[in-house]
Amino acid sequence: MSACVIFGGAGFVGTHLTRHFLQTDRFSEICIADTRPSPLQGAAQVKALSIDVRRPIAESLSAAAPEWIFNLAAVHREPGHEPHEYFDTNLQGAANVCDYARRVQCDKLYFTSSISVYGRTQGPTDEAAPICPNSAYGASKYPAEWIHRAWLAANDQRRLVICRPGVLYGPGDPGNILRMVRAIKRGYFVFPGSADIHKSYGYIYGLIDSIDFAMAREEPLIIYNYVEHPTEPLGGLVEHIKQHLSSRAPVLHLPLPLLMPLATAVTGVLGSRSPVHPTRVRKAAMSTHIVPAWLADNAFKFRFPFTESLRHWSAIAPEDFR
Repeated sequence: MSACVIFGGAGFVGTHLTRHFLQTDRFSEICIADTRPSPLQGAAQVKALSIDVRRPIAESLSAAAPEWIFNLAAVHREPGHEPHEYFDTNLQGAANVCDYARRVQCDKLYFTSSISVYGRTQGPTDEAAPICPNSAYGASKYPAEWIHRAWLAANDQRRLVICRPGVLYGPGDPGNILRMVRAIKRGYFVFPGSADIHKSYGYIYGLIDSIDFAMAREEPLIIYNYVEHPTEPLGGLVEHIKQHLSSRAPVLHLPLPLLMPLATAVTGVLGSRSPVHPTRVRKAAMSTHIVPAWLADNAFKFRFPFTESLRHWSAIAPEDFR
């Protein structure tokens, strides 16, 4: 019997990963450990438990000792949390998951960090770049990586994969890319600053490909960025979306000093539900030029350039584009 435990498995990545493991019959038991209910609860081979990673984790989550543990659990939405909340969950959660892995003698652990550990990235940024986070989220994720690396160092039989994904998108996620698609479709998308900044996004099905790829390797430690390759300027992404939608809607450019007061006013009316929250606008105007060098150097096949991801997404989840 082969089992895995997915902490944070009820979220966007965890749900897609669980579906993938069910379709490929990779594990005979998949334990989803999350504070939220999983949409896959009740499926054959799936065991869903209410687990808060901020607290000690019981050893009896799965019937068999897990072959792999996936630590996807995190506080990550920005805005939406106080600074201390990122550290409370992301650091204590890392410590508790690693302690659980030690006690159940699981030697394979996959951890999702974030490209936020790099901070602002004006030029191409690969895995060897300096770490300089400029948000509470990024500042909590990098020490969480080292908590996992301390677990790895304690036993030479262990394997650790650390993935630093960009902003992920795909079926079921109402995030930046889908907001941009819908804004362009309705004819009111505005460039937050320059159209020439690079934006590094990762399609969920490409990320799942990379997880399979990393799991099949034998290195004791793998640290890799996941974004689609090559990274494109924001203006290029907008043109791909317009072509996919057959849209002729004009796209305006507004300098950030003009856009921020507008975003602040809208947010004053709508609160955190605002699609143009100042924090989101500021992040959208910031370059994220991430390079997935480890994957490229190891001949990983990127199946989903941005245009192909739009075609794939609209084919399997057309309701997202209505």
